[in-house]
Amino acid sequence: MRCLYFDGRLKYRADYPVPVPAPGEALVKVLYAGVCNTDREIMAGYKGFTGVLGHEFVGVVEQGEGWEGRRVVADINLGCGLCPACRDGLPNHCASRRVLGITAKDGAFAEYLTLPLANLRAVPPGVGDLTAVFAEPLAAALEICDQCHIRPRDRVAVLGDGKLGQLVARVLALTGCDLTVVGRHSDKLALLAGLAATATADEAAARAPFDLVAECTGSPAGLAAAQALVKPRGRIVLKSTFAAAAVLSSTYWVVKELTLVGSRCGPTDAALRLLARRLVDVEPLIGGIYRLADGAAAFDPPGGLKAIFDCRQP
Repeated sequence: MRCLYFDGRLKYRADYPVPVPAPGEALVKVLYAGVCNTDREIMAGYKGFTGVLGHEFVGVVEQGEGWEGRRVVADINLGCGLCPACRDGLPNHCASRRVLGITAKDGAFAEYLTLPLANLRAVPPGVGDLTAVFAEPLAAALEICDQCHIRPRDRVAVLGDGKLGQLVARVLALTGCDLTVVGRHSDKLALLAGLAATATADEAAARAPFDLVAECTGSPAGLAAAQALVKPRGRIVLKSTFAAAAVLSSTYWVVKELTLVGSRCGPTDAALRLLARRLVDVEPLIGGIYRLADGAAAFDPPGGLKAIFDCRQP
């Protein structure tokens, strides 16, 4: 099959073996797969991954014990099912977990992938294929609401106007909070008209402090920016993953008595409901459609929005 394979360099391959599903797994024909900043960070050395990249996708089940013909997205963490974390219902934190396209599991930048049937989530009929690609990153944005109670009167800042920041802003806007998105790109900030106030870094500093800051910059510098904007005893939600190390001033955190919340994957079922009810509009975030053979070109699309691979294209 065709795929994008990473072993320190990104390679387009047309000779990669089609995966064989194990008992309890499905073989999924990938329709579309989205490029995430995590994919870029893996290419910069994050996780030391070797294999097929990609974890945001929509596909059709070709083999799967009653799932055949159904459009699906998926939870991307594959826990062992036996450890204390898995038994407590936290497979995302299984110490030996595999993660689609991120840790020890070939991913979605390919014609086919395999996943456990338990990880599959059926796409509602009214949700289009390109919209469904956003289910996984939208679920990650929703995880903030699972972890933090956000009240309508809270002053909230989202740092970063890129793909993740856009989705987080769209989710947090549903809470009715006093929302400001901080970014550097006027064209991206314009996509948030009617959903949130927007600001440059200097403008945000003048509006501080905020009750909660969601850090979505994808940069180690974002954490320092967040701690400068949040109020004493406020909360910072860290969404970025990156290969480089972030600098943390522990004294600053102690003196301000801040709470730091790490936030990763979230509820895929809830993301699909939001998309089905059209409560979150993701269409403006599509930056371009690419073939797998286009390879690295999709990792730097015009405007920096969501590049999507059409995995059916030769």
